[in-house]
Amino acid sequence: MKIKQRFSKSSMISLSLLASLVITGCNNPNDSANESTKNTAAKSVSSVQIKNSDSDNAQLSENIQFNGEFSEHYLTRDVRDDVFYFVMPDRFDNGDMSNDNGSKTIAESAGGFDKTSNGHYHGGDIKGLTKRLDYLKGLGISAIWLTPILRNQAVQGDSSGYHGYWPLDFTEIDPHLGTNADLKEFIDAAHAKNMKVFFDIITNHTADVIKYEECHGENKPQFSTSSQLCEYVSLADKAAGKGYTPFIPKGHEDLKTPAWLNDPKFYHNQGDSTWQGENSVYGDFMGLDDVDTDNPEVVKGMTDIFNNLITEFKPDGFRIDTVKHVNMEFWQQFTPAIIEHAKSLGIPKFFVFGEVYSGDPKELSKFTTEGDIPSVLDFAFQYRTKDVFAYDKGTDNLQDLFSNDHLYNDHNSSADYLMNFVSNHDVGRLAYTLDQSLPEASEEEKIKRFLLSNSLMYFARGIPVLYYGDEQGFTGDGGDRGAREDMMPSLTPDYNDNNLYGTDKTTADDNFDVTHPIYQSLAEYAAVYHNHEVLRKGKQQVIEHNSEPGVLALSREIAGQPKYVVVYNSSTTSQVYKHNKAGDVEFVLGEATATENQFELAPLSFVILKANNLTLLIIGKVRFFRALA
Repeated sequence: MKIKQRFSKSSMISLSLLASLVITGCNNPNDSANESTKNTAAKSVSSVQIKNSDSDNAQLSENIQFNGEFSEHYLTRDVRDDVFYFVMPDRFDNGDMSNDNGSKTIAESAGGFDKTSNGHYHGGDIKGLTKRLDYLKGLGISAIWLTPILRNQAVQGDSSGYHGYWPLDFTEIDPHLGTNADLKEFIDAAHAKNMKVFFDIITNHTADVIKYEECHGENKPQFSTSSQLCEYVSLADKAAGKGYTPFIPKGHEDLKTPAWLNDPKFYHNQGDSTWQGENSVYGDFMGLDDVDTDNPEVVKGMTDIFNNLITEFKPDGFRIDTVKHVNMEFWQQFTPAIIEHAKSLGIPKFFVFGEVYSGDPKELSKFTTEGDIPSVLDFAFQYRTKDVFAYDKGTDNLQDLFSNDHLYNDHNSSADYLMNFVSNHDVGRLAYTLDQSLPEASEEEKIKRFLLSNSLMYFARGIPVLYYGDEQGFTGDGGDRGAREDMMPSLTPDYNDNNLYGTDKTTADDNFDVTHPIYQSLAEYAAVYHNHEVLRKGKQQVIEHNSEPGVLALSREIAGQPKYVVVYNSSTTSQVYKHNKAGDVEFVLGEATATENQFELAPLSFVILKANNLTLLIIGKVRFFRALA
């Protein structure tokens, strides 16, 4: 049964679907508050002197959206002030149906369009993104990260390059997505709305063009995304003359751009990776041609490629794919070079983060320190958040995660710059995990857990990265193709039979609904995030955790500013917090029932408190707010 069938809009607030009691700092003069609800809320907190800040235009609304301005101009804005939206353009919206089949002149980049298949192009494009910028800004998004958009080999094996990770040409965008002019128009439009644009880039590999005589001979399979066609040849065996003999099939000699990428000498040519040991760096990723990034000519060539993209399109940063599959020395040269180039073009805050597919902070941090990449996607955060909110493990799992934050500290990185996420195109959607881990739970409970996880993504240290469709209750069918649904009306049976959270719609419908309760909640989180600097940049300390589901309490603090306290209840029973003297406390966000000497945190809920001139004392399970002298 769907949430909309269960609750009226007014009751959604009281049952915490929107997880909102009092919101401070939305700065949206167009939102009209429900006066009766506001008065009831004021009565419930008055006895403990928790107050709203009139100067922050505190609001209660059933349709909260972020319509304000971001903290600074996009060129000078600190990336910690941004909320990211990670989107796969082909699966978002179709703004130009004339390009659905890709190139009209280059056969290798044509075709692969099939809206009924979850492994082919569906028609979304750059123009579709451009027309939805207001939808994203209403969600509080200030930075848009696109999956790779360069021209791909359209078809390999039984699927297509809709995802962008099979590049042939590093100088133009995939014709299925539009033209270079379309991309420039999109970036200009985003910048005009003070929003940043990030490209997803690949240095590890290109599309699969190079073949090996020993295993790609006549009548043998040429490409597979599921099996190892060419056994990996070790560095030692290759040095002993036992390697493969690479060749390029007739007619494919000039498929790649720039031209130097067509020469097999610039590739490792050692067979398929199993992502273990040395072959994780030197093997072909699912048969894709593995670039020899040890070669100084390749380092220069790749640096030139991406410097040229910065020069032409002026993006605000890069996410780098498959970072741990490239030798560390490459990153030590490549990343500083492209950042400096961007600065020379007047992009002073150009930001780079990498994909290191690992849940181990020691491995993740190696690439931000030794590798000199300013940030990485925090897979460890994603794993531990699921442990606590989906698998009912103790909140000390998050304490353990955050205790490793010091590993990231160096001259240009820290845990504050990690990219927090709970869903993505590879690991799948959090909602899918919840469906698998809690098959008997109600949809209401799953939504509460979903919102708790996302709120931690926003309000713990690090930068929030929302995966497209999560705001519309998408659940998916697992990782990879299963998590790449259409926002536009879909014709894919594998997607359209999914239950979406918080709505009666399916993916067969248009899913750009700004009244969706999850969209509303995430817009609310973004509004609070944008309007409270301490929640973006404050030093974090874990002040309470448990070995079982229950309390996780975090403090966030910047010297000279009020301390903020974020308290989570991951259990299905309420938690009571007592105090002896409330003093000057503001409810910033969350749900709590307050009386004269305590407030009660509902099951599966959280609250953010702004403790003006207070210290937070913890004695066992009793919390006191005591005014400082």
